[in-house]
Amino acid sequence: MFSHVMIGSNDIERSKKFYDAVFTAMGAKPGSVDAKGRLVYVHNGAAFLVTKPIDGNPCTYANGGTIGFAMTQEQADAWHAAGVANGGRAIEDPPGVRGGTMYLAYLRDPDGNKLCALHRLPAK
Repeated sequence: MFSHVMIGSNDIERSKKFYDAVFTAMGAKPGSVDAKGRLVYVHNGAAFLVTKPIDGNPCTYANGGTIGFAMTQEQADAWHAAGVANGGRAIEDPPGVRGGTMYLAYLRDPDGNKLCALHRLPAK
């Protein structure tokens, strides 16, 4: 449905440490910084970018917004652990099965953006 997601950060270096950790935990490569100072990740045909706000104001996160990443249950656990170890904050319930059909793990990144690791369980 989407081609890319871009979020803001007040500290690109801090974001690179966090996102390199969570994305390599799910099998992606570390990000690179482009000529405009944006942090760029490409994995499974989609792009995720982190940038300082273009308008020069401090970045804020979207209250009520969530960015979800599809992965295996094992990757979700590694992703969550890597995020907490690299400046993220565990939120909501611990990683686990919800609604009987999904394995979910939630984090806030160092700038407060809400992230979700999602693994759809096989139908019974």
